[in-house]
Amino acid sequence: MPTRTSYRSGTFCWVDLSTPDPEAAKAFYAELFGWSCDRHPIARLEGEAVAAIVEQDAAESGRGVPPHWNNYVSVEDADASVARAGELGATILGDAFDIADEGRIGVVIDPTGAALCMWQPRSHIGAGIVNAPGALTWNELGTADVEAATGFYTALFGWQTQSVTPDGGYRIVKLGERSNGSIRQQGPEEREGGAPPFWMPYFVAADSVDVTATTAGELGGAAMLGPLDLPNGGRVAALADPQGAVFGVLEGELDD
Repeated sequence: MPTRTSYRSGTFCWVDLSTPDPEAAKAFYAELFGWSCDRHPIARLEGEAVAAIVEQDAAESGRGVPPHWNNYVSVEDADASVARAGELGATILGDAFDIADEGRIGVVIDPTGAALCMWQPRSHIGAGIVNAPGALTWNELGTADVEAATGFYTALFGWQTQSVTPDGGYRIVKLGERSNGSIRQQGPEEREGGAPPFWMPYFVAADSVDVTATTAGELGGAAMLGPLDLPNGGRVAALADPQGAVFGVLEGELDD
C-alpha cells in the first residue's frame, strides 16, 4: 500500500471538498471510493486520511463560487510561500493562518486565475495514502495560458515541466524525477462556457474508470468528459458529484 508519512516541499499532498451538503457528499464518495466518512470532515481509506469534506462558506457560495475541490501543495513555510507567490504575480487571499495544531495554510490565485492552497504541515502531513484505488493520484491545472502558469509554478515551487503534445498545450509537472501533476490548455468549449482556470484532483478508480463513471451517474453524479483512453494505456474520465464539484478518475500505471 503506497502510504505516506511526509511530503517533499512542492509536492501535492492533500485535497478537500467545499460543498453545500457535506453529508450527501460523504455518502456519494463513500459509495464511489469506499471512503469511511462519519460526522468528522476527514474521509479515510484503510484507516488512512485521504481527503476532507467540509461545508462551503456562505460568503463563498454567495459570490457564486460553485462547489469545488481545493488542491494543496506541501511547503516548508506557508507565509514565505504566499509572499513569494505575490511577488510572482499571484493574488493573495489574506494572510496564511493556522488550522489548530495540524498545520498552516495559505491560499492564492495564480496569475491565470486558478486558486491553489499551500500547506505547511505540523501534526497533519496530508493524505496518508495515495496512488491506490480510491485515493488521490494526480492534480491537473486547466488554464487559458499554459505559458504563464508554467512560468509561475516553476519559479514558485521549483517544478520542471515536460511537454507531451507538439503544441505544448499539455505538460507533465515534475519535481525532481517524480511526476507531480500536469498543466493543460483549456479547450474551446470550456472557455466559451465560461469555465475559469482551475486545479482538479484525480482519484484512482476503485474498479475501472467505466464502472466508476457508471456508478457516479447512478448515485446522482454526471460524466463531464470521457471515459477516454490515454497514450500510456490508462483510462480517464472527468465527473461531477451530485452537488456539482468536478473531479477526475484514472486507471492504469501508478507511481509507488
